Formats: sequence, C-alpha cells, structure tokens
Amino acid sequence: MPPPDPSNPRRVSLRDIAQAIGVSHVTVSLALRDDPRVSAQRRTEVQAAAKRLGYHPDPMLSSLSAYRHSKRPVTIHSTIAWLNQWPDPKALRRLHEFAAYWEGAREAAGTLGYRLEEFVVDRAMPGHRLQRILKTRNVRGILLPPHNSGFELADFDWSLFSVVRFGVSIKEPSAHVVTSDQMHCATLAFLKVREHGYGRIGFVSSRMFDRKTGGNFRAGFLAVQDALLPLAEHLEPLILEETDAVLDERALRPWLRAWKPDAIITTDPRVHGMLTDLGIDVPRDLAAATTSMLDGNFDAGVDQNSHEIGQVAMRTLAGLIHQNERGIPRYGRRILVEGRWVDGGSLPLVTPRMPKRRR
Repeated sequence: MPPPDPSNPRRVSLRDIAQAIGVSHVTVSLALRDDPRVSAQRRTEVQAAAKRLGYHPDPMLSSLSAYRHSKRPVTIHSTIAWLNQWPDPKALRRLHEFAAYWEGAREAAGTLGYRLEEFVVDRAMPGHRLQRILKTRNVRGILLPPHNSGFELADFDWSLFSVVRFGVSIKEPSAHVVTSDQMHCATLAFLKVREHGYGRIGFVSSRMFDRKTGGNFRAGFLAVQDALLPLAEHLEPLILEETDAVLDERALRPWLRAWKPDAIITTDPRVHGMLTDLGIDVPRDLAAATTSMLDGNFDAGVDQNSHEIGQVAMRTLAGLIHQNERGIPRYGRRILVEGRWVDGGSLPLVTPRMPKRRR
C-alpha cells in the first residue's frame, strides 16, 4: 500500500495495515496493543507499518470498544509489577498512606483485567535478571511506590515497560508521576484552621520529609500565609532534622515559646508524642492538625485520598500500556489528586469559653 496522500483525508484503517504487510486485521489490532499473543518481531513490524502509513486510532471506535469491553466479564490477561526495594520490604505498607496506594491500585487493576503483584528487589540483584523475570511473568507495566532511601536498578531496560511513579522521592527513572496535591493540602489545612478561629498558625515539618516531597507542603503553607497575612504576622516554619528525636524535641520548645502559635499544622507524626513529653495538652494548650489523616497521629487534618491516588496511578498505567507508551517519556506528566478536610477533636472551634493555658 502506498504512503497516504495528503490530498486524500481518508483515515487509515486496521485492514489497510493488514493488507500492506499480509496479516489479518485481528493480528494488527493485537500488535498495536502490544499483546504478547503476537510475537515481538511481528508486533514491531505492525507498529512500524502503522507509523509509516500514518495510522491514528479512531476516538469514536475506541470509545465504542471501551463500552463493549466494560459489559464483558473481566479476565486477567497481564501482571502489573509493584517494585519494592525497601531495606525492610514489609515496612513499605506499614505506612498507611502507601498501603492505601497499594489497595487502590490493586482494586483498579482487577477491574481493568490486570493482576497487581509485588516484586521485592534486592539492591544486589542485577537489573537484567529482574527484567528477565518480569518478561517471563508477562509484566507489561510497572508501578514504583515511594522509597525513603532511593531506588537503584542498574542495567535495566525501562524501554520494555510502561512505568508510573508515586510521588517524587524516586528521581530515576524519570517516569510519569501520580501523587497528592501537597501544596493544595497545606493550603486547605491553613484555611480550615483559620476558619476554626485560630490566628497564629505554625507549621512543623522535617528536613527528610521535605526532601522526599520536594518541599511542597511547606511551599503551600508559606504561599497561603503570604497571601492572607501581613509580613508582621507570619510565623516561621520549624524544620526538624529527624536524625535525633531528643534534639528535635528540644528544638520544638523554644520555637513554641518564640512564635507562640495557638495552632499548628504538621507533616511529622512524631509531633503528638513530643508535645505530650513537653507537658503540652492538645487541644487545651495548643490545637493541631495533620497533613496525613492516615499516619499523622492527630484526628483533624487532611485526608490525602491515597486510595484514589492508587486507582488513578493504575488507570494511568493501563492507558500507557493500551497506547503502547513504554520507557521514559520525553515530557513527564504529573497528575495531582486533591485531598479533603476532616474535622476532629485536636482542632476544636474557638469559643470564648476556651481559655488557653500559658506555656
């Protein structure tokens, strides 16, 4: 079949591609979806022909196909790999936010015809060995959960797989990202604390957490504080080192004395225990809200919608697989999921009958 004539706008069809290389249109359809039932060599041939002939999927037909498939019973046709390189692999899902990522992704995978499976990756494992294991298990897509101590996998060909990362703690591979809208979460928390009647609002985080999240929570706090308050009323954030709990606790007391907040927003789950050790009662002496309802140890704050983040990540990955978008993209996408506010006893509404004890 000759190359498409620019003067003839007729859409190239699957049958046109099939005729050009002498295969069935069913084979073409499967090959364009990178289905393993078609050999790798044939898939490459079909995909090259589609590109040469100027084939583009018909969006109306794609929608109709998706509707028809939604009416059929879902059958598992491929595995999605969740790669875990934590020093203690079980520690990953002990964090409730990350466990919710897994559950959301697992549920979405099942509705889309995939099975989510965790692969524990030892740092000593050669990348080519893992690559061989994944291909043998018919893995076409990879989810990369957050990693506190980085992620290293040399000699691994990412171009063979579709990849999505959770958050920005993993710098390489530079795949698409699905994560919480952390700046929005901090902004939402500040506004809700203000609505509850508190005027002096502090922010407590840690340097390690800031590095893992790109400083987005702190940036959100600073931005909304700057937008709403004159400079004279700004409170300087407290950034703990997170290397020595005793030293961090010692840093907390003088910060409280210097800035005199009547409420704090914190990303650090240790803060509740620190306040108790310092003899500070929440909420009688100091109100508090967390940026993580699942891990933050206060009952007021932001629910980051981590289950939804997991679902969005899996749906995004399925879309990449369907469009045969593999490897590291030229331009990365960042999909942000907004959180929601949750009221709780650690941040009661301010009333005239709520005296604050002097610290």
